[in-house]
Amino acid sequence: MEVKIGVHHAPRELVLETADSAEEIQATLDKALAADGTLALSDTRGRLVIVPARSIAYVEIGAGVTGQVGFRG
Repeated sequence: MEVKIGVHHAPRELVLETADSAEEIQATLDKALAADGTLALSDTRGRLVIVPARSIAYVEIGAGVTGQVGFRG
């Protein structure tokens, strides 16, 4: 599952690929926002991404695009 996280005052979004389902990601996000804690997600490469909940502008959860080649038109 591809996850894009927009962070306040950051010029680029964080993008990671995770094995978690959309429901698991949303539950983790809801818990982080409710506790004003941190959102912690691990990607498919074993890296851990941690973002303070108060800094999250948006989270986009999608299936991801594999094998896309070419230009958008």
